[in-house]
Amino acid sequence: MRILLTNDDGVHARGLEVLERLARTLSDDITIVAPLEEQSGKGRSLSLTEPVRLRKFGERRFAVTGTPTDAVMMALAEIMKDGPPDLILSGVNRGANLGEDVSYSGTVSAAMEGALAGIRSIALSQRYAALAPGERVSFEAAEQWGERVLRPLIAAEWAPRTLMNVNFPPLPASKVAGIKPVGQGLRDYGRLKLYKRTDPRGFDYYWFGLGRVPHSPVADTDLEAIEQGWITVTPLHLDLTHRESLVMLNQTFG
Repeated sequence: MRILLTNDDGVHARGLEVLERLARTLSDDITIVAPLEEQSGKGRSLSLTEPVRLRKFGERRFAVTGTPTDAVMMALAEIMKDGPPDLILSGVNRGANLGEDVSYSGTVSAAMEGALAGIRSIALSQRYAALAPGERVSFEAAEQWGERVLRPLIAAEWAPRTLMNVNFPPLPASKVAGIKPVGQGLRDYGRLKLYKRTDPRGFDYYWFGLGRVPHSPVADTDLEAIEQGWITVTPLHLDLTHRESLVMLNQTFG
């Protein structure tokens, strides 16, 4: 099995090292193509107004000066054009990708690009308990449970153009409740934190941040399950059409 690894935290991220160790329990045919720098929150953005450069850091280990989507495109169109991957793994992200996060996430977006190309793709993220712990994030749950999640997923039957979004809880491996398939949740709006600062020349600038807001997770969603200590597995697909509204519109304009 040929596997492509990517992420949005950058080619030198600790989570990518974790992912490579997990991938090598599945196959020896591993290629890494990831962004050179951190690209968190870039979603499915493409580098259309500037060139993308490719750098090689070792045997079958590459970085692109662009987004996670750029990385997957470069892998499929150039680096692996003569032998495309059977599986794409994206992560392990430093921080969760739950609920509406999936629409911002570069980790999930890389998997989306793979799904669009008809390749089985899985996004993996490690939630952390404390706010912004920097490099102190523990990947223990992902390391110890990752293979137990990946092997059944790879063996399962998938619908076309779908991807899997996996989130590990911020717990010691022994405290994890298990693996739970759940739907995508939605938080209350209002997570944005805006930090205003002044630079040395006296001009204002701003940092965007996403805080945690109090909410009541809907039952059987990723937001509820992760709070209960479960590893969440959520199938996502690329068709964003709201079918009930389409029926309403056909009745309105029919």
